[in-house]
Amino acid sequence: MTFAQVEYAEQRMQQQWHCLVMAEQAGEPREALEQMYDLYILMAEAYNSCVEKYQFQRQNRRIGTPVPRPDAVTGPALPRQGKQQDAKLAS
Repeated sequence: MTFAQVEYAEQRMQQQWHCLVMAEQAGEPREALEQMYDLYILMAEAYNSCVEKYQFQRQNRRIGTPVPRPDAVTGPALPRQGKQQDAKLAS
């Protein structure tokens, strides 16, 4: 896990929160807001998992312990929203 991956997960989480707030202000239906909130929670969990992996790897490098393979440390997968949402992040 790299710091750039942690930052990317954080940006996606923050972007989802922003979209949720904007949708609420625009008067989107409750069901849509609930779905957006659920996605935000998934992204927050994915971000937290990324931070834990990153900190674990840094700590192990400091004390000289071999770092396990990336697939050995698992957590919630970061949901993909598609190119349109990724394009929003790029701007």
